[in-house]
Amino acid sequence: MTEQHWDIEVDWLVAGAGAAGMTGAVVAHQLGGSVLVVEKEAVYGGTTAKSGGVAWIPGNHRQGEVGISDSAEEGYAYLKALVGDSVTDARLRAYADNARQMLRFMMAHSHVDFCAIPNYMDYYESLPGYKSGGRSMDNAPFDMRRLGAAAAQLRIGHYDGLMMPFNVNIAEGQSLQKMNLGAYWTGIKLVLRYLLDLPARLRRQRDNRLCLGPALVARLRRSLLDRDIPLWLNAPVQELLTDDHGVCGALVLRDGVAQRVRARRGVLLGTGGFSHNADMRQQYQQHPIGADWTAAAPGATGDAVTLGERVGAALDFMHCAWWSPSYRLPDGRVMALIAGKSNPGSIMVNGLGKRFTNEAQPYEDFVKAQYAAHARGERAIPCYLLFDARYRRRYAVGHIKPGKVEADSSLAADIFDSGLLTRADSLQEMAQKLHMPADTLAATVTQFNEHAARGEDPEFGRGVSEHDRYYADPRVTPNPSLAPLLEAPFYALRCEPGDLDTKGGLSCDEHGRVLDAAAHPVRGLYAAGNASAAVMGDNYPGAGATIGSAMTFAYLAARHAFDDTGNGRE
Repeated sequence: MTEQHWDIEVDWLVAGAGAAGMTGAVVAHQLGGSVLVVEKEAVYGGTTAKSGGVAWIPGNHRQGEVGISDSAEEGYAYLKALVGDSVTDARLRAYADNARQMLRFMMAHSHVDFCAIPNYMDYYESLPGYKSGGRSMDNAPFDMRRLGAAAAQLRIGHYDGLMMPFNVNIAEGQSLQKMNLGAYWTGIKLVLRYLLDLPARLRRQRDNRLCLGPALVARLRRSLLDRDIPLWLNAPVQELLTDDHGVCGALVLRDGVAQRVRARRGVLLGTGGFSHNADMRQQYQQHPIGADWTAAAPGATGDAVTLGERVGAALDFMHCAWWSPSYRLPDGRVMALIAGKSNPGSIMVNGLGKRFTNEAQPYEDFVKAQYAAHARGERAIPCYLLFDARYRRRYAVGHIKPGKVEADSSLAADIFDSGLLTRADSLQEMAQKLHMPADTLAATVTQFNEHAARGEDPEFGRGVSEHDRYYADPRVTPNPSLAPLLEAPFYALRCEPGDLDTKGGLSCDEHGRVLDAAAHPVRGLYAAGNASAAVMGDNYPGAGATIGSAMTFAYLAARHAFDDTGNGRE
């Protein structure tokens, strides 16, 4: 075979600068490898930077601090009961056994710092191995100034500047949501901290205290900087290069100049899913579908699928996504609606003016129910979050802060003009504006109100589970997720079946090795995060399952590639 010419040689080439890619880079470097990270966008962070930054880690070492007992075996039991045989036992066990090891490794060898959230429960309490908290973990805030010049290329977060000028972590967000004295005290402390950062305020900078996904990205980026691991931006992988032993490197287009990069130990693809690839979504996923309803980063265009298929990789779970109801702002930004659908004084209705599912259930299940209702001819795409004036005063809905109905004029006009939010002085007027039967909508609300006043939902069981009650209002009894819709004016927020990113991708084994159609490893090629077929299959076990699995399989991939037993490429 003709000797290849290389422009640069490293041990480990990582494509994608999100949680998966940067974790894999840190681990490989700690194990003694030379590492290069390439990112096709002009900013780093990927979809991780647009997320809540939560990681789902069963049996983690910080659960004891919040009084929760857990184990890897219990985590496996829960995953197995949820996922079944759609994913191999070896892959499920690899996640359950190694997620906690990954966490210890990263907290010891990088700036990653997670704490257990005591009351953030798994999503399915009827399953064996379920835990009512502690597996979903929040990462600590991070001062953006510690990034130095690299702060300029950090992707802006999902809610950055939309609701308030300062950032909040999970615990602070939970406190603010309660709208009690503790919430006001939390708000006062956050405002004071923000205002007293005088250098930033004088320069009119954004909040330098990063939280959620941007904080995790910043911690990982700082870890790369500390280790002098180079990160190339504007550097998409054009082609995987192979030799007689398998994948040996990649052709990378750096600022428009082709670079042939040799990767002696292997290539890790952490390039995200294919949410923004309209053709792939039309080919693989349930209709109606497109690239307009996703909250994923713009770079999630299926690069790993395209690159992997060219070297014989198999695909799996291409019909799946990390579904969440979403809404599209007039400026084009897409927001995932996670919490607002659970608060009392609201329902979701389809185009026929009827409820079609439990609004407060896990967001992935909600979208699956939305698609099922639409397939039955119930005009559920789009659907509408319908709420009354009391809700408007008390609760945020998506990025819209609570406010008096008299202050609606303070909302941007295009939020109403675009049809994203509709206001009406009566249910009949609302039905007319949304082109649905007025009698049906009125009957739906009347029936719901009758039961909600007693804290009951005999039709869909809303508010029964711990998950339903988590995002609700504990001040409302007997069911914190249920209250009648009584007070005009009424509002309706248009919602589509969106996602946080797709789940389908390259089929992988328990080491993160990419597999071919015969389930044999494609030597030298690894994948993690949404570039790989999800270890969760068509399921969502709890908050942070995306990031937890992304980081864990990036960790396992690097460990395998640098295994002294010779299991890697060389």
